[in-house]
Amino acid sequence: MAQLDQLPDPDPSETAEWRESLDAAARHAGPHRAAQLLHRTVEHAGHTGLDVPPLLRTPYLNTIPTAAEPPYPGDEALEHRITAWNRWNAAAMVSRGNQRAGLGGHLATFASAAWLYETGFQHFFRGKDDGSGDQLYLQGHASPGIYARAFLEGRLTEGQLDRFRQEAAGDGLPSYPHPRRMPWFWEFPTVSMGLGPLSAIYQARFNRYLEHRGIKDTSRSRVWAFLGDGEMDEPESTAALALAGRERLDNLVFVVNCNLQRLDGPVRPNFKIVQELEAQFRAAGWQVIKSLWGSAWDRVLARDTQGMLTARLGEVPDAQFQTYATRDAGYIRDHFFGTGPALRALGAGLTDGELLELFHTSRAGHEPRKVYAAYRAAVEHTGVPTVILAQTVKGYTLGPGFESRNANHQMKKLTGKEFRALRDLLELPIPDRDLDGGSMPYAHPGAGSAEVRYLRERRAALGGTAPARTVRPRPLPQPSDQPFAALEKGSGAQEIATTMAFVRLVKDLMREKETGRRWVPVVPDEARTFGMESLFPSAGLYSPAGQTYDPVDRGQLLYYKEAKDGQILNEGITEAGSLASFTAAATSYATHGEPMIPFYIFYSMFGWQRTADQFWALADQLGRGFVIGATAGRTTMTGEGLQHADGHSHLIASTNPATLGYDPAFAYEIAVIVRAGLRRMYGPEAEDVFYYLTVYNEPKVQPAMPEGVTEGILKGLYRYREAAAGLPADAPRLQLLASGTAVHWALDAQRLLAGDWGVAADVWSAPSWTELRRDALACDAARLHGEDRIPYVTRVLRDAPGPVLAVSDWMRAVPDQIAPWVEQDWTSLGTDGFGLSDTREAARRHFGVDPQSVTVAALAALARRGEVKPETVREAARRYELD
Repeated sequence: MAQLDQLPDPDPSETAEWRESLDAAARHAGPHRAAQLLHRTVEHAGHTGLDVPPLLRTPYLNTIPTAAEPPYPGDEALEHRITAWNRWNAAAMVSRGNQRAGLGGHLATFASAAWLYETGFQHFFRGKDDGSGDQLYLQGHASPGIYARAFLEGRLTEGQLDRFRQEAAGDGLPSYPHPRRMPWFWEFPTVSMGLGPLSAIYQARFNRYLEHRGIKDTSRSRVWAFLGDGEMDEPESTAALALAGRERLDNLVFVVNCNLQRLDGPVRPNFKIVQELEAQFRAAGWQVIKSLWGSAWDRVLARDTQGMLTARLGEVPDAQFQTYATRDAGYIRDHFFGTGPALRALGAGLTDGELLELFHTSRAGHEPRKVYAAYRAAVEHTGVPTVILAQTVKGYTLGPGFESRNANHQMKKLTGKEFRALRDLLELPIPDRDLDGGSMPYAHPGAGSAEVRYLRERRAALGGTAPARTVRPRPLPQPSDQPFAALEKGSGAQEIATTMAFVRLVKDLMREKETGRRWVPVVPDEARTFGMESLFPSAGLYSPAGQTYDPVDRGQLLYYKEAKDGQILNEGITEAGSLASFTAAATSYATHGEPMIPFYIFYSMFGWQRTADQFWALADQLGRGFVIGATAGRTTMTGEGLQHADGHSHLIASTNPATLGYDPAFAYEIAVIVRAGLRRMYGPEAEDVFYYLTVYNEPKVQPAMPEGVTEGILKGLYRYREAAAGLPADAPRLQLLASGTAVHWALDAQRLLAGDWGVAADVWSAPSWTELRRDALACDAARLHGEDRIPYVTRVLRDAPGPVLAVSDWMRAVPDQIAPWVEQDWTSLGTDGFGLSDTREAARRHFGVDPQSVTVAALAALARRGEVKPETVREAARRYELD
């Protein structure tokens, strides 16, 4: 039984005739002919509008035949000369840097992909002079070629090229695309492989989001992502392909440089990466354009009347093609064409020179006409995204020592002999005398040359220079006091968790007339967990298709409402996709000139731990917004256990210099931090930082905001409650520092210490251990330059009597960040180790951070100083059943 046997067949005899016809074709004309007939039939069915599933793999041939290529619109001779100058200068820049300072660099990637970039820059990539332009995700290892083009254009100087990978002095060029180092040039950091393709998809999707919400017309913006075939092994590279296909993102083009090599060797030694990628992308709903063979193959394929050459091309594994690109004509004749009489006859009609041209150099990715045809087909196609699988030779034009060699990714310079050969191949007017020194010169045709005039004219016609990052300052109006006042006044007798307090604040901020529509809530399918379902009907969940169904909860007040202009990005169960969405929104102020205020809320355990590399890319890209680690801490997720128990995300976040990390204890602290964040990121002096707030799911009465605590909240420490009155003046005294939900344990311990042991304890809230440490490090650095600066934490604790005990729902390394700058005796408690499932009380007792454990630890700190007797500590441990 077959799958289709489940369905009634209205005419079994007709079905049998079709089967018999196919069997006859296979018997009399061979299996290749039978397969060709099937392919032709399926292709015809698609053209006539029949609903037939498309083939996932097509023959190993160009999608666009030479006869179907559109006329080339440019001056090919000039473009060849421009590309030749760029090839030379890219190689010279890397070689000079390696000779002078051993700084390395990559030669083979741009050599392989030069025409993929040059054709785009000359004819497709739109600049920002008349709007957002196109967004270009360029391969990191190809950056020397992009710098070389900018040098030819006059955007970079020879001195800057000579400072490639030398940034410490302030005017060097970063090794890879890096907006934080060159914020006027690069837009997107892409060298952490896999993040580029993921980010490009969500950038294209965010462009549509802005358009559908009426914020910015992005209809002319296109996202181009240039990727390596080896890079496609990264899980993030293909993680969102279905999203792009499902949402019909025809404003997105992937260009995959298929040189069949990754860093150590072939991408698919025993298989075919192009065919594998074609199937993946077609299955995800993309248009696939294979641009594989150069025009020299046309005359050979035309002689393949039996389909044997096509079949042979489809069966040879990639590693063998790499070998063909390095071997002589005799080897190719024997090993490729020697597998059957028809192929041998075909090979016999080819000269040795023709064989070498076919297998050594004739790739579609090295021919601008074929690249142009693929790009034109991509931009003219509507309804789905496009991927172009362009075949090239890695190290092309760099000589036999580079081309298709396994080690070429690690090869950092050319010899003098290789430079002379490159000069001759590129037909550049560089005299021999300039090549006699130890360092190869840069070459330039002159600012008034035909090449430079043409290059500039083409860029002017396309809307300006590229790549380029443009920021036009556009401060946002600050919100009214009302949303913040609601948190600052406290919750009265009502208990609410800080997660809910934050959601309420944002809900009110989204109602603000001036800026409410600029908030972008990003959620990985946990909105209900965080109490955000009240936003569903009011803000709506973004869907480019709107809502094509009747939701099951339509009759309820808080029903699930999707809309084309919806504000919430509910991404499903994907932290990586959610952070990619956040990044697109967080950088919209630069990409589109539209400042947006994203907040990305997630289970705190699953944010930084899963996607720390993306957070680095967010910082590299100068993103701004609020990142919310909800249900935070090691012990507040009752019953969830080890995998949901976050005790370390603040430590990870502290490693990111652009992150301002806060662990607020009270709703009013959240109000102060968010208000300051809006001023700092969206005010007149906007800074390229983002905020990380951890909030808890433990309901507590939220107190009113005390007077005079704003500075302490933002700097990271303030005294929340002094020791209880009525204790003797000479009572033992200490300082309890706590953050987040642990402040409540400290307050309970304060009562136990006073009531049971006559000890006075001041309780301090420490909303940011990390900011305290950064301030202290800055003071240390200033002192090295002769400034007398005292760290804030040292200053505010200086007159506080007794030892200091710090406690949090994080591992001890989080509060221990400030220990070197606390002059008092220091002790810390934390939740080191793995999480576990139990009640909050039991979990806190297990980790030794519950109020009773804090009390005993405080007594022990005092005992070490001789201020209480050692037996008092033992007695307390027995009383609280800790021993």
